[in-house]
Amino acid sequence: MHDVARLARVSVSTVSYVLTGTRPISAATRAKVLAAMAELDYQPNAMARGLATRRSRIVGLLMPMDERGLGATETAFVTGAAAAASAAGYHLVLSPVGAADLDDLRRLATQRMLDGVVLMEVQVEDGRVAALQEAGVPVVLIGRTGDTTGLPFVDIDFDQTVRAAVDHVVGLGHRRIVYVNHSAAALATGYGPAVRTRDSFVAAMAGHGLEPLMIPAEDSAAGGRAALSAAIEVAPDLTAVLAMNENAIFGILAELAVRGRVVPDDVSVVSMVTSPQVAELAHPALTAMTSPGAALGRIAVEALLRQLDGAGGDLHQQLLPCVLEIRGSTCPTGPPGS
Repeated sequence: MHDVARLARVSVSTVSYVLTGTRPISAATRAKVLAAMAELDYQPNAMARGLATRRSRIVGLLMPMDERGLGATETAFVTGAAAAASAAGYHLVLSPVGAADLDDLRRLATQRMLDGVVLMEVQVEDGRVAALQEAGVPVVLIGRTGDTTGLPFVDIDFDQTVRAAVDHVVGLGHRRIVYVNHSAAALATGYGPAVRTRDSFVAAMAGHGLEPLMIPAEDSAAGGRAALSAAIEVAPDLTAVLAMNENAIFGILAELAVRGRVVPDDVSVVSMVTSPQVAELAHPALTAMTSPGAALGRIAVEALLRQLDGAGGDLHQQLLPCVLEIRGSTCPTGPPGS
């Protein structure tokens, strides 16, 4: 760094600011420093800088994954988080640490490789939060535990999202509405989105004087077909399906087609917490409650970096609703028997 500073005729601290982005540097000065680095073939050593500053400038995104990998909707969270980290001069590392992986999480925390973490797929009772707090690792949640006292988080406003979806199909005249949720196991383990949308669906249907019917589904096309079959067994007169299970939605559509029920003429379908890329894969394209995934990823990382810089201010707790985008899978219901 001293050699670069000497060649560029700037101070060593100016070279440091160009490398770290911690202070604004004029374009002309930055260009001189980068030119000197190129001439000297200087490559900054991130590990050494981390030892000197006690900061790795690496943040983790802890996101449980399985053999399915990441879909378009989940990827939006990652890209939003990565863009925010990069803009601030940080690297984002994706780590598949689930709620049951507390030993792995503690090992990761004690290695001090990460300056802080963003936690995803949060359960109502999530041991990862306490483990990170005990290790002194700064954390921001994408999601919420049951008790959010003192916890910074961003999350989807599931109550508003479900109400908007129910209002949409009720406004089209539908009265027999089925909600296809995540799996029974997800509900049993307290997976936040599954629990919150279940409760919001019951409340929204009650507000319209309608009977709520929720069917859990495994996160697969086969799970969607099985869930739709179960729903028809209970409610053969159903005319609308709301689904917050992106992996099951195409199985639902396939089972409707097998049974000769046309979307949307016979059954309207709304996909909830979905990306436009997924919604437009179906035919007809799905009316959807569009996920604010990229915004949530960005906001979570920005809140975490404020913690790391000691500029946290007020505790960041924010809810963003999904936005209704009407496509071809919903329409008004016809009169009975039509």
